Amino acid sequence: MTYNISWELYRSYLSVLQNGSLSGAARSMGVAQPTVGRHIAMLEEQLGMKLFTRSQLGLLPTEAALALKAYAESMRASAAAMARAAESQGLGIKGVVRITASEVMGAEVLPPIIVRLQRQWPELKVELVLSNRLQDLLVREADIAVRMMPPKQDSLIARNVGYVELGLYAHQDYLQDRGTPRTLAELTEHALIGFDEETPFVRAASKPLPAWRRDNFMLRTDSDLAQLAMIRAGAGIGVCQVMLAKRDPNLVRVLAKEFVFKLDTWLAMHEDLRHSPRCKITFDALLKELQHYVS
Repeated sequence: MTYNISWELYRSYLSVLQNGSLSGAARSMGVAQPTVGRHIAMLEEQLGMKLFTRSQLGLLPTEAALALKAYAESMRASAAAMARAAESQGLGIKGVVRITASEVMGAEVLPPIIVRLQRQWPELKVELVLSNRLQDLLVREADIAVRMMPPKQDSLIARNVGYVELGLYAHQDYLQDRGTPRTLAELTEHALIGFDEETPFVRAASKPLPAWRRDNFMLRTDSDLAQLAMIRAGAGIGVCQVMLAKRDPNLVRVLAKEFVFKLDTWLAMHEDLRHSPRCKITFDALLKELQHYVS
């Protein structure tokens, strides 16, 4: 096995893993297909193992290929973090800051904050990752994270933003057509908008709501943005951030006394970034604006 392996070979391997074919990997990387094929052959030779097998569905990863995935992704994240750090060198606040947040926070809450930040610092570029999966700050998948739980890693700088309150909401047109539930038990008589796959977070949030079960949902989706869109469209009753709902006069809170759930919200970044001007400015701005939002 060769230990001095070029990063480009791993980059092609990850692209084939993601796209399932040499042609798809080549398109996503902006290179020729033979180049990707040559990279995979060289990597297999240098590692001394088979990474992909051909099938009617394309290239299927071997067990060895899947075992290497996490390590290659960590390399990719580190390479991207190094590029962000290099771009920020010099005088002034400039370069790329990669921020990760949940779907709703990233699409509904952060955009105006980022606009104000970039107006103040025009050379600051922002990469916004919307995902309910916790991006790993320790391997630099992101520089700054907005999280709905306290970070547990010791090597992170973490600041508590406060509590984001959730409630049950419906469009006023829906309530005019179907009536307003007066008790939690009456929720089962309504079109409920909820999850498809239960997660530990969903399980915790559902404890105060006995009716909040998958079988009772008329519309099921694990996308928080899709749930919010369906509430706004008048499809039924669903869970929404209270501060977001206050922006829309058409959204009406139901069973406010019976259901209140608060998300403990945190801002975190790796402690190695504390002296990075672009990250410090962004972190401080996000903390101030998010604390104002939850208050």
